Amino acid sequence: QVQLVESGGGLVQAGASLRLSCAASGRTFSSYVMGWFRQAPGKEREFVVGISWSGSFAYYADSVKGRFTISRDNAKNTVYLQMNSLKPEDTAVYYCAAGTQIVVDHSRYDYWGQGTQVTVSS
Repeated sequence: QVQLVESGGGLVQAGASLRLSCAASGRTFSSYVMGWFRQAPGKEREFVVGISWSGSFAYYADSVKGRFTISRDNAKNTVYLQMNSLKPEDTAVYYCAAGTQIVVDHSRYDYWGQGTQVTVSS
């Protein structure tokens, strides 16, 4: 199995940047596609971005395209989410997840981290 732990969240003003990290345990990390999801209070969990096992392909939600960048370092068992030009509507708990395919349906992912809070003030 894979354990995932997110970090890097915080409280920032609109327009600021944050970089989230997701550290994975286990030697099978590189065999999974990785994704970031977010969930605001009272809302459904939302797909943000997914990245292939090699890091050569990524798929972004329209709401973050051009502002967020995903990357992974398989040697460090870590995936990153660089978030620029943050908006108040980006406020949510951000989760990293591991699965077999890059899909927008959160139920298709096998492993989840505990989440890290991102709050963007106006």
